[in-house]
Amino acid sequence: MSFENSSQNQEQASADELTLVDEVKVELNDIDSSDLSEHSARFEALHGKLQEALSTIDGL
Repeated sequence: MSFENSSQNQEQASADELTLVDEVKVELNDIDSSDLSEHSARFEALHGKLQEALSTIDGL
C-alpha cells in the first residue's frame, strides 16, 4: 500500500469516527429528553454501538 493510500484511509477512518462521535452526541441528547423509563434500553443500545466501534480498531 502506498503512503498516499494509507493517508487517504486514515482520513476516511477519522471522518467515520467524527460521524460516530456526532451520532453519539445526538443520541445522548435525545436520551436526555426522553422519558426516564426509556433510558436504560437506550443507554444499552448506545453502549453496544460504542463497543462495536471499539472492536473494529486495528490491533485489538
